[in-house]
Amino acid sequence: MSEASRFVEAAGILWHLQQLGSGPSVLLIHGTGASTHSWRGLAPLLAQRYSVLALDLPGHAFTVGTPNGGLSLNAISEAIATLLAQLSIRPRLVIGHSAGAAIAARMALDGRVMPDAMVSLNGALLPFDPMPGLLLAPLARILAAVPGVPGLFSWSARRRSAVERLIRSTGSTLDAEGVDLYWRLVRSRSHVAGVLDMMAHWDLAPLARCLPQLTVPLLQLVGSADRTVPPAHAGRVHELLPSAQTVLMPGLGHLAHEERPDLVMQALRVRDDAFGAT
Repeated sequence: MSEASRFVEAAGILWHLQQLGSGPSVLLIHGTGASTHSWRGLAPLLAQRYSVLALDLPGHAFTVGTPNGGLSLNAISEAIATLLAQLSIRPRLVIGHSAGAAIAARMALDGRVMPDAMVSLNGALLPFDPMPGLLLAPLARILAAVPGVPGLFSWSARRRSAVERLIRSTGSTLDAEGVDLYWRLVRSRSHVAGVLDMMAHWDLAPLARCLPQLTVPLLQLVGSADRTVPPAHAGRVHELLPSAQTVLMPGLGHLAHEERPDLVMQALRVRDDAFGAT
């Protein structure tokens, strides 16, 4: 979708965006470590009915710069809101994958977006088990602060097979193009540095406490084979937010929208009334 790409400066950040289609606005927010490339299958399908805006998160891929407050959930949410205001875009639908779903929920809770509905695609909306959570953020902070660590990660990923193993560990199987795109990303020192920085600042506990206050209709699309965000988390989200709807996608992993964008689009069409589509 390179022909849909452009760059816009907002909130002190040079954003890489992809825009395509026409109709009601849809905002796509990718997860940690990914980029707009992850929507390459789903975005064209959505563009048949919607005006689609996808962005690279700060520090990821082609977006350059860090928002005030670093790469925390609140800071990223505020920066995206500033970008949307500058573009005069009010999304009717926000689709977030993994950490992107947390960003979307934070924006809605803070009134930074007011969509008709939100879709959490294998959303990382809740903290993980206590021990990994206690270890991950401090470790990420240390790694992000040590000079040369991003380069070391990029060097260790020089083998395509290492990236293939990493993708398989999510429960997903991607085609050769999908693997190559991630391989290209992880060989970028700036991208790896951005990912580590975001992980170091990430804290989902406040979001989890606020979830019951979410008034925007929420649709959860959950890959049954997801090994990154346990599918059981969707049930916990439903306990906090009983109005949330959940659709299970059998056999798909964490990168479900890249594996089978057609099935994700089908799930969205079936639930049109849930997110205000026309």
